Amino acid sequence: MNIVEIIKKKRDGSVLSDREINWLVISYIKGTVTDYQFSAFLMAAFINGMNNEETSSLTNAMLYSGKVIDLSSVKGAKIDKHSTGGVGDKTSLILAPIVAAAGVNVPMISGRGLGHSGGTLDKLESIPGFRTDLTLREYKSVIKKCGAVLIGQTKDIAPADKLIYSLRDVTATVESIPFITGSIMSKKLAEGIDGLVLDVKTGSGAFMKDLKSAKALAESLINTAKLFNKKVMAFITDMNQPLGNSIGNWLEVYESIKVLQGEKVDDLLEVSLNLSGAMIYLGGKSESLDEGIDISKAMIESGNAFNKFREIVKLQGGNLTYIDNPDKYPKPKYKVEIKAKKPGYITEINNYEIGMSALELGAGRKTKEEKIDPKAGIIFNCKIGDYVKKNFKFAELFTDNKKVIEIVEARVSNAVIISNEKSRKPKLIKTILT
Repeated sequence: MNIVEIIKKKRDGSVLSDREINWLVISYIKGTVTDYQFSAFLMAAFINGMNNEETSSLTNAMLYSGKVIDLSSVKGAKIDKHSTGGVGDKTSLILAPIVAAAGVNVPMISGRGLGHSGGTLDKLESIPGFRTDLTLREYKSVIKKCGAVLIGQTKDIAPADKLIYSLRDVTATVESIPFITGSIMSKKLAEGIDGLVLDVKTGSGAFMKDLKSAKALAESLINTAKLFNKKVMAFITDMNQPLGNSIGNWLEVYESIKVLQGEKVDDLLEVSLNLSGAMIYLGGKSESLDEGIDISKAMIESGNAFNKFREIVKLQGGNLTYIDNPDKYPKPKYKVEIKAKKPGYITEINNYEIGMSALELGAGRKTKEEKIDPKAGIIFNCKIGDYVKKNFKFAELFTDNKKVIEIVEARVSNAVIISNEKSRKPKLIKTILT
């Protein structure tokens, strides 16, 4: 193999073989292909694209760059969910216990916050004592005991992904759908799953801003899952406004607890029930998506889902005091209300700005070294299409950092457009692909 020839081949728009892609990835991990050479390949592939077979080969090479977890000793179907991320997207915390309570195993390897988008690991770690750094032996033990486990990526799982992503991040090639697909699917397939439900977000708070891009990514993920003989279903959902009302790590855990205890947070509940219903369906515990949704509702109503959440938290070292009595959780130093300056209809929310505002308050990181304040965040009290009166409290800010309050107040206020003209509520679930 010759790295220059491979770069040239992709530069000229040719299709690379499975052998070429596998050699390229392995050689990059070993260091025989340099950063500047792999960067040249990334840009060539970004410009000219990769077909389904190339994307599958890339995923396979990234997957087998590390360990693939064997969960054959765990009885029953193993189904996971992946979201492309957004603002207030806390569905993993709700659906994992629902699905496990319904008898389907949920082995979940999650990520941290990225830019304006919150991360499941950061949310879970806002629960004092909760461990997301389980060993693979502990990972298997927890799922055998309670049917669900939520951890972070270990150094043994798809190590090529970490190297390639860090290079994509500094070479303006992050948005490549084949490389997004390889990154997502290599980690998910390494979990030992039988099937996968995808939640691809679109809108101002999503990485895929328009429906066309979201569909293209969903189709790429589906095609790759099928080539690996995995059951798969994809939902394209709206991210033009926060999902639920809470943005920020502990605030989102608290909202998830309330939903699991039966509180109706309409949009969050709708997305969570559809995703969990699909997981139950792919896991063979229902005959249809609709039946899976009904089972999910029953798991909440019976209290089984909340009890399962407590069990997961306990097994992963979390302190149940704050799960059973969330109001005992430490309070932030500052709470600021933002009120509507005039009456009217909420016609637009710049969800990216809301996500970045939460980050400024301390709910996310600007650098890898920064520590997250689990108490920081925003409670957002309105949705697109709602009518609000003058002085309506549409947002509450929570932080320990007094210096950022004035800037964030202005940022959140400017992100919300109030008009005299009535506006439609956006469709939450845009489409379902199988």
